[in-house]
Amino acid sequence: MAGSTPFRKRRFRKSGDPAEAQAGTTDPVTSPGTSGGSATDSAIVPSDTAPAVPSATGVGEEARQRSGARRLRAVRNGVRKGGESVRDAALYVTDRIIENAPRVPVRDLATLRAQFPGLGPDQLADKLIHGAANATSTVGAGIGAAAMLPVPPAMPAELAAEITGVAAIELKLIAELHEVYGLRPPGTVGQRSFAYLTSWTEERGVDLTKPTTLNAALGGQMKRELRQQIMKRMFRNLPNLMPFMVGAAVGAVMNRRDTRKLAEKVRGDLRGRAVAWDALPQLPPLERPSQPLPEATRAALEGPGRHGTGA
Repeated sequence: MAGSTPFRKRRFRKSGDPAEAQAGTTDPVTSPGTSGGSATDSAIVPSDTAPAVPSATGVGEEARQRSGARRLRAVRNGVRKGGESVRDAALYVTDRIIENAPRVPVRDLATLRAQFPGLGPDQLADKLIHGAANATSTVGAGIGAAAMLPVPPAMPAELAAEITGVAAIELKLIAELHEVYGLRPPGTVGQRSFAYLTSWTEERGVDLTKPTTLNAALGGQMKRELRQQIMKRMFRNLPNLMPFMVGAAVGAVMNRRDTRKLAEKVRGDLRGRAVAWDALPQLPPLERPSQPLPEATRAALEGPGRHGTGA
């Protein structure tokens, strides 16, 4: 019996002592699978094994970055498309002005002197400039009142109508100033119209000593210069497209000012080379254009300023 006592003690210690069993299973220091620390520490999941959970702040920042990138792409695309639209509009207007140039009716010196009797060259030039400035002012006011958005691609028809109408009025004025100062370019209607286009583009009188200007066809260099001039005019005319009558007032003032400025530059150049009327040879009457201008351009040319600009 004495030899069996250790066996009973071992069975009692293994399965019967509640305190030791509880200590062996719940002590965080001695229990297997733990490396020490409090019970709270043992409940924390290590960060290197837990799945990443994005915070609300991170998600919002990422969404804002994506939205900003989309807006930036949209702005870039808008700028690119807007630039293409402006270039396309400039090319279209350039072609219309070139096409209309030989069709602009021009009064010769004899007709002008009969319509404005008793006036000398400078007085007659003043009348012509005044009438043309009034006509372009009317065109600017009408287009400005009709427009609603100050963006060139948004109003291509209005811009084209204004620029081609103003160009026809100013080309007519330049041609008649050459008549007044006795400096009619030689050649056909087409050749003279190209010379007047050069004068309009360069804002100076035709140099009769340069036959290449008169006889050459409309080459690439002149087209580039004409397109540059039209582009400048388009951007200069942006205020005309302000909403309602604010745009109308600005368009009228700007067109009148720009036409006068152009006319004074050309007249100043012609005046220094003018030929006196009594020294002029007998020139044949100017032939009439074989094709009429488009209705809108003709209406601009023969509008309220007709007394100074009409044929």
